[in-house]
Amino acid sequence: MSVGNVDGKTFAGMLLTGAHHLANNAKTIDALNVFPVPDGDTGTNMNLTMTSGAKAVQDTDSEEVGVLAAAFAKGLLMGARGNSGVILSQLFRGFAKALEGNEDLTAGKLASALDAGVNTAYKAVMKPVEGTILTVAKDSAAAAVEKSKTEADPVELFKYVVESAKQSLSRTPELLPVLKEVGVVDSGGQGLVTVYEGFLAAMTGEELPAEVQHGKMENLVSAEHHKQAQDFLDTADITYGYCTEFMVKFEADKLKENPFDEQAYRQELDGRGDSLLVVADEDVVKVHIHTEYPGEVMTYSQNYGSLINMKIENMREQHQAIVGKKEKQQRNQHAIVTVAMGDGVKALFESLGATIVISGGQTMNPSTQDIADAIKAANADAVYILPNNKNIIMAAQQAAEMAEVQAFVVPTKTIPQGMRSLLAFDSSHAAKANQEAMTDAISQVKSGQITHAVRDTTIEGVEIKEGQYLAILEGKIITTASEAEEALELLLEQMVTDEDELITVIRGEDAESADDRLESFVEDKFPEAELEIHEGNQPVYTYLIAVE
Repeated sequence: MSVGNVDGKTFAGMLLTGAHHLANNAKTIDALNVFPVPDGDTGTNMNLTMTSGAKAVQDTDSEEVGVLAAAFAKGLLMGARGNSGVILSQLFRGFAKALEGNEDLTAGKLASALDAGVNTAYKAVMKPVEGTILTVAKDSAAAAVEKSKTEADPVELFKYVVESAKQSLSRTPELLPVLKEVGVVDSGGQGLVTVYEGFLAAMTGEELPAEVQHGKMENLVSAEHHKQAQDFLDTADITYGYCTEFMVKFEADKLKENPFDEQAYRQELDGRGDSLLVVADEDVVKVHIHTEYPGEVMTYSQNYGSLINMKIENMREQHQAIVGKKEKQQRNQHAIVTVAMGDGVKALFESLGATIVISGGQTMNPSTQDIADAIKAANADAVYILPNNKNIIMAAQQAAEMAEVQAFVVPTKTIPQGMRSLLAFDSSHAAKANQEAMTDAISQVKSGQITHAVRDTTIEGVEIKEGQYLAILEGKIITTASEAEEALELLLEQMVTDEDELITVIRGEDAESADDRLESFVEDKFPEAELEIHEGNQPVYTYLIAVE
């Protein structure tokens, strides 16, 4: 690197070192997190976001700054987690846009790119709040623009950027009262300073600091004996309890009926929660929102396409876990532990009332210990366990026997059985009555799956060729087909009768978009039945089907 430019190799090193430095300090940053809610995950979310961006850089062969910046920004967007992660992705989205076509990076280009990133990030946030990562980004970018008028060396310029970012960070408690009350700087702003410190270390070749220092306010360390920032706030102060993130993959047929307007969409979601971030390009829209009803937000969003990369976290539970009050809080009367694979299936179970969803299924069965840990974490007098797979029932029974509370295994063997059983739960009923009702509900739904064969074989008289799609009804293969949609139609013809009222289809991670064909088929063959289609993102099964 010569004075006046940063080459692509050095630039890639900046991005990777920034991610590395953030990863090393994620827990320290988590401990500062009190805004917008004290859920203690800012460092973790920013780290996951940066890790995704860094991987995209490592997978890029080009040594052009513009190409590397674009890959980094795309990686950040796809992996963005939490408020701070989405804002970080937008800072570098604008940053990358300003560097399109550039082979290297001058001081002037660097300053302009930082400023462009700030403009993009502010547009993405519905209600920008000063005293946060946005403020630190804005102040340091403004300093860069001013400094670039007299400084041509990008290294010297960025030293000034880092120092300006630190000064801005130290002022955040004056701008955001909750920070001053607790005695910390903004966690997202600290995360950005940490990233910038990594950038500078790669530019200068100097060693990274062992750990960040700006978040360690004196009163927090000494007087409070390392008390975490979240301890100063009450869980009851969290108005909207679920941190909800997802992406909508646009679908042309849905956009014909419901043209997507980013501003109108943002306005609609703004009435359903807070901490809203909406970011759209030509293919997808990414959403982050704190809401009390995640299912409603996602259902509305399906007007524009299919849901992918869904994540819902209970922020009240996160906060309670951090401050160590789980055992002190009032124990719940009931809780439901269920097993599922796929972000969409997990979200469906949570929207139906599941307390804890354990990741597992056909190809990854949870252990007895996994289920026992979930029973304990549920913190309830009575816990109902829905295995949703015949191979998990025994482990669930063993975990129930180990439990120190009432634990009931409802022997669900499929995802549709688990969903139907959940609907039978009634919090006003006694534990034993609930167990009986949930078990009885299993017989009220028919379960089907579509998957593909991995080898040639013959099972129960059905000849199967590798690559064919298998139609499975209640665990038995009934037919095969060369395409998934045909197999689905053949299966529905066997499953649905005149008495059935509802057909639910859950699309797997490898399902093609063929909603029009399915809707037409159901309307023609089963006009009295209602069809619901959900994005499950589950592996192995192209489609899961429930008929009742």
